[in-house]
Amino acid sequence: MRIFHVADLHFGKSIYGLSMLEDQKYWCEQLLQLCDQRKPDAVLIAGDVYDRAAPGGDAVELLDHLLTALAERGILVLMVAGNHDSGQRLAFARTMLAAQKVHIAGSIDRKTGRIDQVYLEDPDGFGPVRFWLMPYTYPEQIRLALGEGSEENCRTYGEAVQALLEKQDINSNERNVIIAHQNVTADGRETERGGSETMVGGVGQIDYHVFDDFDYVALGHIHSGYPVGRPQVRYAGTPIHYHFDELRRQEKGIVEVLLEAGDQPPRISTLPVRPLHPMRMIEGKRQEVYDQLAEDEGRDEYVGITLTDERITPETAGYLRELLRIRGSRLLLLQSTYAEFAGRGAAAAAEAVREKAVEDLFADFYEEQTGGDPPDEDEYDLLKFAADLIRRREAGQPLQEKEIDRLLEHAGTRGGEDR
Repeated sequence: MRIFHVADLHFGKSIYGLSMLEDQKYWCEQLLQLCDQRKPDAVLIAGDVYDRAAPGGDAVELLDHLLTALAERGILVLMVAGNHDSGQRLAFARTMLAAQKVHIAGSIDRKTGRIDQVYLEDPDGFGPVRFWLMPYTYPEQIRLALGEGSEENCRTYGEAVQALLEKQDINSNERNVIIAHQNVTADGRETERGGSETMVGGVGQIDYHVFDDFDYVALGHIHSGYPVGRPQVRYAGTPIHYHFDELRRQEKGIVEVLLEAGDQPPRISTLPVRPLHPMRMIEGKRQEVYDQLAEDEGRDEYVGITLTDERITPETAGYLRELLRIRGSRLLLLQSTYAEFAGRGAAAAAEAVREKAVEDLFADFYEEQTGGDPPDEDEYDLLKFAADLIRRREAGQPLQEKEIDRLLEHAGTRGGEDR
């Protein structure tokens, strides 16, 4: 049985003030082309499908296009919610979609603690395969699902997930594949994270041994693609780079898994997918950067530049932007590490932050304070309300007291009086 494993799509994401929707659409078409060439039996999507719990219309349309195209090809789709997703929103119409071989798990069953399953009796002549769909979850959620007596066994993320899996009836005589969105580590060691991953290091660690009963573990959550502990426990990584820090691991692609007979380990490889706009970082003295950009043949790139010998002037910034523009590239980040201007280097790096919507900056701060959990729809509405107040004030149009009372009343109705 041939499987494609992808994760952390983050549809609707913007980086450095630039929407990535065009790049994400291009990636979807590359995925579909590979489906036509390789004929996978199933596509596993391991969470963080959207970049926020309340995605924009364009992001929803893109997911609709992708799922429809996969369903039209007769490919089984198995998708779980990540910490950036609203599980309830993502799993809308899940019963109807299941009839089209699109299976979505937004949350574990809060009454029984059961994980959604999809059972295939004999897809390839080697016997049954059972897929387990475990969306992003945390100890409190698991404790509530498992009921009284679970408190002592669910104090940490690792203990909670172990208890949850022990609750399931896993038949080791079948081939078992789990799709999960968690922070899985080997012996407590985390990989090097990218700059777009907001979860605090060390939070929510789960040792890979809790998944020992599974033939393949399709992970999402970390933006790099790599195995954890054993080759069959694997992160797919993001489809494209979402931050210059993520360039530490260059390879991006679709993980292809070939399930063999039950006594044989699956064969795993990565199918490279070239991005619409490759991302790269250039560092050096101003003249060295000028010379490199004048001589190289890079085209249609997203570029970050760090100058090491002087501060950034408007003339330098304008020259670099124009030099890149004429070759179809875009300067996303320009900063200086020159010692005399160290403080200004940080200010230059903040240029991209200033381009973000105020409510998105609030949401980023919220995630930092909650260990990576994004605001839900109601909370995001309140953040947007606060951002609207700031925008009105900066535009010289402060709200009158009656208007503020009316908006607060609306926000309280949406978010609950305790908000």
